[in-house]
Amino acid sequence: MSKKSVLKKAIAECEEEIDALEKKRNRSQSAILEAYLSNTRPTNTDAEYFRTYSKLIEVERENLRKLKEELASLDG
Repeated sequence: MSKKSVLKKAIAECEEEIDALEKKRNRSQSAILEAYLSNTRPTNTDAEYFRTYSKLIEVERENLRKLKEELASLDG
């Protein structure tokens, strides 16, 4: 496989991973919002999941940016 096709595949996989992580983060975000609307404190577990997923999304977005830059440099 060419370098471009490998990069395009990696970009697609990275975008899918970001989407999956955002869906998981939304669940904990909903639980946190529900707690605040109910005037209760969100569980530490929900808060930790939210932080963890947010950090993983940040890492994946940085990786995606690098992959896209590398692909753009091949296009010249």
